[in-house]
Amino acid sequence: MLLIENIKLALSAIRVNKMRSFLTMLGIIIGISSVIAITSIGDSAKGAVSKEFEGYSANMYIMINWEMVDDYINNNDLIYKEDIEALKARFPDEIKYIAPYGSASSDSKIGRLKGKFDMTGIDADYFKFDIKNKIIYGRGINKSDVASSKDVVVIEDKAARYFFNKEDVVGKTIPVTILGENKDLTIVGVYKQEKSVFAGLDHSTNYYCFVPYSITMGSGEGSQYINIYANENMDQTTQAEHFINYLNKIKKEPEGFYRYETAESQLGMINNVLGILSIAIGAIAAISLLVGGIGIMNIMLVSVTERTREIGIRKSLGAQTNDILTQFLIEAMILSIIGGMIGTGLGVGIAAIGMTIAGVGVVINPTAIIVAVAFSAFVGIFFGIFPAKKAAKLDPIEALRYE
Repeated sequence: MLLIENIKLALSAIRVNKMRSFLTMLGIIIGISSVIAITSIGDSAKGAVSKEFEGYSANMYIMINWEMVDDYINNNDLIYKEDIEALKARFPDEIKYIAPYGSASSDSKIGRLKGKFDMTGIDADYFKFDIKNKIIYGRGINKSDVASSKDVVVIEDKAARYFFNKEDVVGKTIPVTILGENKDLTIVGVYKQEKSVFAGLDHSTNYYCFVPYSITMGSGEGSQYINIYANENMDQTTQAEHFINYLNKIKKEPEGFYRYETAESQLGMINNVLGILSIAIGAIAAISLLVGGIGIMNIMLVSVTERTREIGIRKSLGAQTNDILTQFLIEAMILSIIGGMIGTGLGVGIAAIGMTIAGVGVVINPTAIIVAVAFSAFVGIFFGIFPAKKAAKLDPIEALRYE
């Protein structure tokens, strides 16, 4: 019953001084809302990035380790078609797709319109594994295109609309320059890229397209990179280690000459960076909690001074030191908890609005909310102890004389 009475007294004191109580809680509100918002935005960003990598979990690149190259790359160090065939034969269950990574970039003019194409060389069946890019008209690159080095291309729907004012442009041609040779590439397919959270980060005005890798490389030319889609049901790191070890063996290269990079490792690095940023910014924001706690201690000291006679009357009527201590401690805790609850709601709202504007699904971590509210209560206890002790130690006779 005494606890309930102390809570009622604390709430009454807060109601009497609404504006002062609100200003006292403001530091806690700002601190908690900042921490919750930053944590939620960080978790939402991690979730969005993870979703982006869902279709590429089995994607990896194998490349020459430049740290082990002296002045120039020996031709024997490059990865050739026979090396790729050897990898496919050695790991038939692990390798689903493998091709040299070829690329080219070229300006193009169609009619009066000018633009630039970034071309990626691929092998047949690439679009079976690249689930983020969907063929909407025509077809993808096939085996005949690669084997015969045909001048064909699969362009994105944005390029089709820009140059031809429509999406179905199968059969049209685009003039480009590849390896110093002018070519008219026949469009055999149009693809559409799935909406991506990274789209807003790409400020390039170039248009992306896919061509047979064989037209991006000279005849018999080796590659510094190869692209692999491995078995998604097996550990990607283990598979990649097996691939580079075998490649080192057949190429008679020292251990570590070839290295790999998997989609999983890229995701891990991005999440690690996002996690560190969230912690760092959240820690800075949490400093305002300290300021809020000092504000609570300050206002509670003022409250003790203002209510000195009240404390004297209570003590003269039989209230114990612990009763007075508990009363003021509870008042400090209630200020902190109310501030923490308001701050939590505000932080969740800020995160939800921000992520909605960014087009990203909001992720709210319940643990962060629980920790934030618990921490706000701790702030109330910690910074409320000194004023509460001061009130509890007042001499009742001196308190009654206080004007």
